[in-house]
Amino acid sequence: MIESTPTQVVPLTYLDGVLRVGGTRVTLDTVVSAFEQGATAEEIAQQYSSLNLADVYAVIGYYLQNRVEVEQYLRERRRQANDVRKQNEAKFNPEGVRARLLARRTEMP
Repeated sequence: MIESTPTQVVPLTYLDGVLRVGGTRVTLDTVVSAFEQGATAEEIAQQYSSLNLADVYAVIGYYLQNRVEVEQYLRERRRQANDVRKQNEAKFNPEGVRARLLARRTEMP
């Protein structure tokens, strides 16, 4: 019989404003997205070989138990990404990129 309540540490590290899984570069966003698209923990661990299967299970469990907080975090990440995209498009007009690149190719010897 277990006499004390076991606690499990969720293998998430907050680095540069991003939650990463198990000390890897794989983000929480990536694991949650794959899971929401129907991938199993085993498939996710296989697709991202730097991930430990136990860490993937722990992160999925954390997501399922803290869905509101995780969804809020993911919404904020999407908002930040959208802001960065808009800033980049304001600096570097994406219109005509293909034409400019093709023109550069023809100019090369």
